[in-house]
Amino acid sequence: MTVTPRLLDLFCGAGGAAVGYDLAGFHVTGIDNRPQPRYPFAFVQADALAYLAEHGHEYDAIHASPPCQQYSVTRSRHKHIQYPDLLGPTRAAAIAVGRPWVIENVVGAPFGHYVQLCGTMFGLRVYRHRRFESSFLMFQPPHPTHTK
Repeated sequence: MTVTPRLLDLFCGAGGAAVGYDLAGFHVTGIDNRPQPRYPFAFVQADALAYLAEHGHEYDAIHASPPCQQYSVTRSRHKHIQYPDLLGPTRAAAIAVGRPWVIENVVGAPFGHYVQLCGTMFGLRVYRHRRFESSFLMFQPPHPTHTK
């Protein structure tokens, strides 16, 4: 009997990352503090870090995309707005659960060791770079040249 691994998708938004995990064979459950009516998989509206602390041990792996406004290049345009900095607390909570984890965020987010991915690496016409830190070794594929 094959067991489908369960992935917890924190700060899930509409589910962009979840689709990839589903295609990789995971049963995905998304957590977000706002309703996500278009999220394509199981969804729980809750505080992501509180849910992780209480239920993280029930999953085989964790993916988190905490809010990125704090590190975004557009931050300089909105200096008057106080954005939450949840990267450190998310990392600490994921480590405490003891399951494999990946945290995704924008270029500029304070990661120690990371890989940087772009849609062009996977044959997509998406030029949005994202960084990924994890609890395990990851390799970065070659990055095709593009103009953006």
